[in-house]
Parts: sequence; C-alpha cells; structure tokens
Amino acid sequence: MGLFAICFWRCSPARSWRSIRRRNCPSCSQCDLNESIPIVPNLFSLTYIRNPGAAFGLLAGSSDAFRMVFFGVTSLFALALLGTILFRLPKKDWIGQLSIAGILGGAIGNLIDRLRYGEVIDFLDVYIDSYHWPAFNVADSAISVGVVFLIIHFAFEKKDVPLLPHELPPAS
Repeated sequence: MGLFAICFWRCSPARSWRSIRRRNCPSCSQCDLNESIPIVPNLFSLTYIRNPGAAFGLLAGSSDAFRMVFFGVTSLFALALLGTILFRLPKKDWIGQLSIAGILGGAIGNLIDRLRYGEVIDFLDVYIDSYHWPAFNVADSAISVGVVFLIIHFAFEKKDVPLLPHELPPAS
C-alpha cells in the first residue's frame, strides 16, 4: 500500500507542473496558458495547457455539468475496479501491483485536477516539426506505462493449468 501512496503523491498533474515551474524552469514563473518552452527543439516542449475533456480532448465541447458528472462517475468506477484488482493480486506479484498502483495514482492525480480546477493540466508536448502528439501530463504517463506493463505482465504470466483427466499419468 505504501507503493500506492508514493505513486499517488508523485502523479498529481498540477503538482508536477508547479514543481517544474518553481524548481526546474525559472523562466516558467510567468507562464501563460498555451505558452511553450522548448526543451529539445522540434521534439519536446513544456507547454501549459488546460484540458477540460478526456484523452485527446474528447468531450471538451460538452457542458461543464455533463463533464463533471461523467468524469466523476467514470473515475469512481475505475478507482473501485482498480482497487479491487490491487487487493486481489497475490502479495508476491509486485509487477502487477506496481502496474495497478501507477494506473491508480494517475487516475487519482487527474481526478484531483478535475475536482480542483474542473479540467486537467497538461504540459508535456511531444512533436516532430509541426506534427504534435496531444499534450499530456505525468498522471497520463503513469496510467499509460501502468497499462502497458500490466498487458505485458499478464501476457507472459505463467499459470499452473490443471491436467485434464486423459492427460494424467496412469495410476500405478
């Protein structure tokens, strides 16, 4: 459970943006909405974006009330499901627990932003010249990495499958 708390604390998107603004990027102290600071030219920038929608800006044009209800219900359902999965995983399955903790931490981080600001703060902007991937944040990264690790983990997980009656060795 301590791992979950660490992921939760580290994955709050607003906390991450504030941290970058205060410590790592002194020129960011006066950043305005949509302002961008190139880190690696033609590849990566820190760009301050507020996303009222879901992934890739879906539902951004919907009413505030609809979005709050939709994201609230969806988030609570996802958190309950992920919490159930986390507690049902075997104690020795640390890869599964780490994956679920990352997903949970990211989901909680984005939920906190939605409750505090009514939208999510995105700031990681990856692009090649004028082709941009939609901006994202640390919580989105935790969710994505957690999902990928979970898929890989379950794909290669070895389970002891009981033998069928005709496969059992003959009784002596």
